[in-house]
Amino acid sequence: MTMRSLTAPDTETLVTGVPAAKKRRHLRRAAESYGFLAPTLILLFVLMIVPIVMVISYSFQDRAIMGSSTDLVGFDNYVAILTDPGFWKATGNTLIFTVTSVAAHLVLGLTFAMLLNSPLISAVPRAIFRAIYVLPWLFTAAVIAVLWRMLLAPNGIINFLLDSNIEWLASPQLALGTVTFINIWAGYPFFMVSLLAGLQGIPQDLNEAARVDGASSVQRFWNVTIPQLRPIIISLLLLDLIWTSQQFALIWMTTGGGPIDVTEVLSTYTYKLAFANYDFAQAATSAVLVLLMSMVLAVFYVRHQKARD
Repeated sequence: MTMRSLTAPDTETLVTGVPAAKKRRHLRRAAESYGFLAPTLILLFVLMIVPIVMVISYSFQDRAIMGSSTDLVGFDNYVAILTDPGFWKATGNTLIFTVTSVAAHLVLGLTFAMLLNSPLISAVPRAIFRAIYVLPWLFTAAVIAVLWRMLLAPNGIINFLLDSNIEWLASPQLALGTVTFINIWAGYPFFMVSLLAGLQGIPQDLNEAARVDGASSVQRFWNVTIPQLRPIIISLLLLDLIWTSQQFALIWMTTGGGPIDVTEVLSTYTYKLAFANYDFAQAATSAVLVLLMSMVLAVFYVRHQKARD
């Protein structure tokens, strides 16, 4: 064997221009990457893709799950749901509940975050306020529901303090506002903690420069603080819109969608179709419509995140 034959490139190298050893290393690295991702991809497929496909297929069937045999009915279930006044009542309640909750979460969260970030409060009161403000976030939905059902009972402490006997969760005029208030109380700490982190990341030089230029505190708030917090605020709003529009546990454990249907939202409406009426085909149809609505918000969130990157 001559020295020339030992150093000569192989046939593949001559054809592709890429050394075979280098190509094998690239293939091995790619295989390792997909090997690490494989468990996640399998779980994603089994736990997310398969259930979604099954729900979509149920929405085009009659007697889904409950019948020994099912027939394809096309879009009949969608027509039935979209012409049901109960669906639109639940959609309206969901819209009121979600928009009011998210707006209040933002206002309360930003207010308390600015209070905790203020140099006017010393360290000890700030730590006490922080513990008190975060407290609602530590409770589960079940604890929050039980707590507020006790507080708002006709013989509860709220009516005792107001010297009244109002049925806060059973009154058709007050029930939706009451559960919205409870959701606001339970959800504002998420905004407060996130916005407080954003406030502490704003360079003090910006505020100092604005102060030197003669800007008032209100002008600094609108022209320095809000622009610096805008990416966080938009992300929080989109996430909270998705989460709040799918709220189920709190409403189910406080009012169950009642009285009558004044607190019925899309999640409780869909649940009742499935487990009260045992109409899984129409429940799947309602779930698909909720999924489509949520995907609109999800698309906006993903586009916002890409724009930030």
